[in-house]
Amino acid sequence: MSGHFESHFPESGSVDYSDQSTNIDETTIAELRELASRYPQPRSALLPMLHLVQSVDGRVSPRGIEVCADVLGITTAQVSGVATFYTMYKRRPAGHHHLGVCTTALCAVMGGDILLDRAKAKLGIDEGQTTPCGKVSLERLECNAACDFAPVAMVNWEFFDNMDPAKMDELIDKLMNGEEVVSPRGATLTSWKEAERVLAGFPDGRADEGPSAGPASLLGRELARDNNWNAPSADATPAAPEEEAAK
Repeated sequence: MSGHFESHFPESGSVDYSDQSTNIDETTIAELRELASRYPQPRSALLPMLHLVQSVDGRVSPRGIEVCADVLGITTAQVSGVATFYTMYKRRPAGHHHLGVCTTALCAVMGGDILLDRAKAKLGIDEGQTTPCGKVSLERLECNAACDFAPVAMVNWEFFDNMDPAKMDELIDKLMNGEEVVSPRGATLTSWKEAERVLAGFPDGRADEGPSAGPASLLGRELARDNNWNAPSADATPAAPEEEAAK
């Protein structure tokens, strides 16, 4: 029986081979080889290598797949299999800034879906698309591990906490107008490509810019301090059940 299965993710596994453009040059290839040399098993470098490809081409390009395969001595099918498994690797060019909105569990309860709809309407695009000007791309994100700041969004993988429609409008206006944007728990935004280069393993020296944690994450520590609570010492290990029974 044909036609009984309909995929709701028709583009989820494809790399755009119709776009053969690339900015990969000998410098990029040398950096890909450097990444491979950092691991006892060179193939372990594939994930950061794909981030580096994205930092240059704005996506996982056909040329990027070929070069990664050549450097690692594996097939292009093996590279593309990894590249299309993870949503962090883009099949088509991302924007200068990449905006993600979390709609999982707590963020959804706190209004994540409303925020995503707001972003779609304001940018005039759907999730998985980029504005015609190339300034912003939009993605629905799964859990960002920031539930204590729900609902959250991310731009170039930097957190934007406790979001609401007004904050989303302000954030998008600044991104579209090229204004300076600072993450409340991170660095001043540069671009998605530059963030990808950092993820590839080439630090930009800005890891300590901005606070490392916000009030919600530190609340337990503050309560412990105010109440003089302390963790038990290593010597205060509770007795095993059989030891208690023997007493």
